[in-house]
Amino acid sequence: MGLLESVNTPSDLRRLTHAELRVLAREIRDFLVQAVSRTGGHLGPNLGAVELTLALHRVFDSPSEPILFDTGHQAYVHKIVTGRRDGFALLRQKGGLSGYPSRAESEHDWIENSHASTALSYADGLAKAFAVRGEKRTVVAVVGDGALTGGMCWEALNNIAAAKDRSIVIVVNDNGRSYSPTIGGLAVHLNMLRTNPNYERVLARIKDVLSRTPLVGEALYDTLHGIKKGLKDVLTPQGLFEDLGLKYLGPIDGHDIAAMESAFVQAKRFGGPVIVHCVTRKGYGYLPAERDEVDHLHGPGAFDPRTGQEKPKPRSWTAVFADEIVRIGAERPDIVALTAAMLHPVGLADFAAAYPDRTFDVGIAEQHAVTSAAGMAMGGLHPVVCVYSTFLNRAFDQVLMDVGLHRLPVTFVLDRAGVTGDDGPSHNGMWDLAILSLVPGIRIALPRDATRLRDLLREVVAVDDGPTAIRFPKGELPREVEAVERLGTVDVLRRSEEPDVLLVGYGPMSTTALEVADRLAAHGIESTVVDPRYLLPVDPALVTLCATHPLVVTIEDNCRHGGAGTTLSLALRDHGVDTPVRIHAIPQRYLAHGKRSQILADIGLSAQEITRSVVEAVASLGSLDEVRPVVE
Repeated sequence: MGLLESVNTPSDLRRLTHAELRVLAREIRDFLVQAVSRTGGHLGPNLGAVELTLALHRVFDSPSEPILFDTGHQAYVHKIVTGRRDGFALLRQKGGLSGYPSRAESEHDWIENSHASTALSYADGLAKAFAVRGEKRTVVAVVGDGALTGGMCWEALNNIAAAKDRSIVIVVNDNGRSYSPTIGGLAVHLNMLRTNPNYERVLARIKDVLSRTPLVGEALYDTLHGIKKGLKDVLTPQGLFEDLGLKYLGPIDGHDIAAMESAFVQAKRFGGPVIVHCVTRKGYGYLPAERDEVDHLHGPGAFDPRTGQEKPKPRSWTAVFADEIVRIGAERPDIVALTAAMLHPVGLADFAAAYPDRTFDVGIAEQHAVTSAAGMAMGGLHPVVCVYSTFLNRAFDQVLMDVGLHRLPVTFVLDRAGVTGDDGPSHNGMWDLAILSLVPGIRIALPRDATRLRDLLREVVAVDDGPTAIRFPKGELPREVEAVERLGTVDVLRRSEEPDVLLVGYGPMSTTALEVADRLAAHGIESTVVDPRYLLPVDPALVTLCATHPLVVTIEDNCRHGGAGTTLSLALRDHGVDTPVRIHAIPQRYLAHGKRSQILADIGLSAQEITRSVVEAVASLGSLDEVRPVVE
């Protein structure tokens, strides 16, 4: 039996020697590679955080002393040493282990954070709560993978630094990357700290001299510490954190457990806010990850553990967008692209390679991205802001007031819209339509397939008098569906002689609507199927179609409240159309992780469940001939 099998709680770590801990670190890395190769998940960040996590749990008493990970995808090792090793067999699968901290899983998980740059605010609040309650407890926040590029971190640091007697240890897990290399002034500062050759060379020389001096003792250690501090002031711009009033320790080798333990013990004894700067390598210890220049196998799907090669994937929505935005960029020099630390995940890598001067990765700073885009639009450009749907939630005020209020031509491209599945409740893009529909004058496009994605992308970037958005889901493209006719901007996908139901399928859910139509036909119920192509504005042609059918059924991959069905229902009421509307959408609750198809079935958005619901709705209307509108 290996050491890993003997570790089920943090206290088990404290019985191991440093030699045994090094063996354990290798076993954990092997375990992670094998586990993630089967299920997919965040591999690179966790390979780099093995020793760091072991050292944390040897020094701090979790869960009494909270350890908060930011971002949460670097918490796999934390899960292993807190008794959840066996759960990795179902990592990110339905009913299995979450890919992020989960309060439902363990008392060691204080927060469920997968949106970056939040942990320092949580830490500030917890430390204040402990102080008010008279409890002497240290709070630890592990901030890494580019989270310090987010503005919330600096708002929190401003407050943390103001309280000298609250014990907060901020561990900067500095691997120089978020998904890809971290950008911005802070990243440059940290690079200077860890790479300055004079600093390292002089420190090494001093340490060598002192190591050969008899009777070293505490006094000489304090002298060394003072010299080190002075050297840092002279040789590096390290004063950034200490100028904020925060004690600084580092840089420290983040793969040296003993060195980190020593630093953590010092930080804990200090009793006030302390920064511990640990330098780690993303993907450390697994050669395929270390050699992966794009993102060090940040979040692969299932892969071959021997080679690190992912299994072939079908062409994705993101790939179609990536190709088309490059073509549009070639035709229009005013098109610029922005993203928030997600250049590769949102498909902008090729655009950046072709037009580096027109591509802006602002780090994990969605709010800044949107308002910066507003400034670009004011300056005569057409910005395209590309983020995951879930991350647009963080910048709603900027969309509403900085872009919408000024009626600026900014296009928002929302990847991973709707149910995304594996990454759990925080990553489902199920709120974007409700949020965006509140912005006066916005146009929102929902493509159903690859051809419509290309067409609608061109249409929205052609708009020059206000904001636009286009959203598409995660993963594999559906089959192409051609319209039988177009009414205004609405595509009619299926016509019947005397339709009983109008099925309105928004975006990729239009293929579900077509399947529902086939199933309804087997019950003797005829349907018209349409894809509106746009949520907003609601086309008058769609209102007319609704008025000429006995029943309208909407199908969308968005939350029920404020979504597409609600928007259409309000438009019908405004136009005096009394046709009943049945809305099929995501219920207003947080969805557990699982495969997209499983979740859709569980929440009633499978073709089978929708068909059953429509049959019941039709039956409740009585004779369709009696309720069918008269068309003059």
